Amino acid sequence: MAWFKKARTPMTAPSKEKPSRVPEGLWVKCPDCAQVIYNKDLATNLNVCPKCAHHFRLSATDRLRTLFDADWVEHDRDLASTDPLNFTDTKPYKSRLKASKAATGLEDAIITASGTIDGISAVVAAMEYEFIGGSMGVVVGEKIARAIERAIGERRPVVIVCCSGGARMMEGALSLMQMAKVCGALARLDRARLPYVAVLTDPTTGGVTASFAMLGDLNIAEPKALIGFAGPRVIEQTIGQKLPEGFQRSEFLLEKGMLDLVVDRREMKAAIANALRFMGCVTTVSQPPAVSGTATPPLRAAETEPAPHAS
Repeated sequence: MAWFKKARTPMTAPSKEKPSRVPEGLWVKCPDCAQVIYNKDLATNLNVCPKCAHHFRLSATDRLRTLFDADWVEHDRDLASTDPLNFTDTKPYKSRLKASKAATGLEDAIITASGTIDGISAVVAAMEYEFIGGSMGVVVGEKIARAIERAIGERRPVVIVCCSGGARMMEGALSLMQMAKVCGALARLDRARLPYVAVLTDPTTGGVTASFAMLGDLNIAEPKALIGFAGPRVIEQTIGQKLPEGFQRSEFLLEKGMLDLVVDRREMKAAIANALRFMGCVTTVSQPPAVSGTATPPLRAAETEPAPHAS
């Protein structure tokens, strides 16, 4: 018999913490400078950190909102993938499509629309990264090709905002064929003497970089955007060497001559409008020039006719 006996008390579940009175999602922490930003202030600043100018990702809808003067007309909204290969990896491709549609409200990873950029009528395609990494499948390639053909028919310039991990491997060779299809459509746009501006955002990689993302008459990128074909880790493992600082970032590519401009998002609309005017696009409705970081007033109607530009 033991002289001393320790009384055992049953384990109890920890008491629940007092719930916070601050609603979730009101504040965002910048990954670069660790500044805590009020969500509405971040949205007002076009999702750019006011302290260090870190560019958060924008949805395709918000991207169009920052570029167009007012309302826009969306095209081919109901095009959707049919999963032609009945592909399954860790989960069926159909399940991935269903989850992405529920999360984004889109049928696929791109929105194509017509509107005015500082009074210049244009066709814009904006990619949605939250839809399976903005990957390019049959629908993405088809919608871009149709947008380019529409621009040729209506004599409008084309702007494509790239944000993608590359070709969608769940659609196999069909996704790779979109690279050639879009490049062929861009060749027809060039023969029609109409401008094409490519806007590269973080990230732009894989088959998108290897095709239409680098074919612009003017290639513009946002600051510190990851742009390349293979990822830095894959390249390091392949060549067995350490990559230089800032490799595959937009500033590095600008220095090496692969980009024409690196532009802050708050100045992007004004930069694109100025470039289109330089390429011969004419505004027929009087419009005050776009000021960087501010919204231009909505237009009632705008019709433009791009003039021939030097190829």
